[in-house]
Amino acid sequence: KSLITAADLTSYVLYVAMLISPIRTFIAIFEQIQEGMTGFERFLEVMAVKPEVETDHPVEIGKLKGNIEFDEVSFRYKKETDDEKHLILNGLSLKIDAGKTVALVGPSGGGKTTLCNLIPRFYDIDEGKITIDGVNIRDMRISDLRKNIGIVAQDVFIFGGTVKENIAYGNFDATDEQIIAAAKLANIHDFITTLDKGYDTYVGERGVKLSGGQKQRISIARAFLKNPPILILDEATSALDNVTEMQIQTALEKLSEGRTTLVVAHRLSTVKNADEIIVLSSDGIAERGTHAELMAKNGVYATLYNYQFRSL
Repeated sequence: KSLITAADLTSYVLYVAMLISPIRTFIAIFEQIQEGMTGFERFLEVMAVKPEVETDHPVEIGKLKGNIEFDEVSFRYKKETDDEKHLILNGLSLKIDAGKTVALVGPSGGGKTTLCNLIPRFYDIDEGKITIDGVNIRDMRISDLRKNIGIVAQDVFIFGGTVKENIAYGNFDATDEQIIAAAKLANIHDFITTLDKGYDTYVGERGVKLSGGQKQRISIARAFLKNPPILILDEATSALDNVTEMQIQTALEKLSEGRTTLVVAHRLSTVKNADEIIVLSSDGIAERGTHAELMAKNGVYATLYNYQFRSL
């Protein structure tokens, strides 16, 4: 039998350590290279994004009244995986009077959300023009335009901070009293007072400590705090249960009072009281009118409405 001496064992351990150390270093460098390549690719994607085009001589608009008009508007959307542009809106003309509530309904892909995104210039139209109070939105500063628009969407973004900070996102200059008043209007104040630290409670990254209905109420509180003349409600209650939906619908109706409101909804029960309902299809406006008028026509809207309530 051959036995290893203490000196040989010590040399063996030292040589193995010397061998493993550069291998670990090489693996760490390789991981850094991979992360760097991924980060650089993302950097190039961000730098390739075209900046929002501002006019050289913007019109000073202040607070708008909310008369919105689409004049022969066409918009084509280009997918990241496709070189061709897909026509979403074609020659759309639409007038919405200040203070009115207009509901956009119809099948998916008809351009309802796209139409709403064109107003704050999240996308720029290809043809035609959009005016608010007679002023082309391209002649306004984007910041001034968006100060006049409040959005409550289905997917609410809650950032890692306190409840108060998340509500104050609607108006950075708001006082604590204004924030509390907005929370009361959004029916979220009573819940906030039950939290350990009240309005100073940390909600977690993307609001993980809040339910879907609570996030939605915070979004509504932001809109109350911002107090915009134009309000866009994009499927604001579609992801909620029926009880929570009814509670939030009450807050939304209160929020819509006195504002030009566009409501995108698939649940037609939520838009029955709109001043006008517009049915959008891939060919443009299929029907428009009040709930009673469209039901009397017995057309596309009536078919959708009857189908929904038969399936309940």
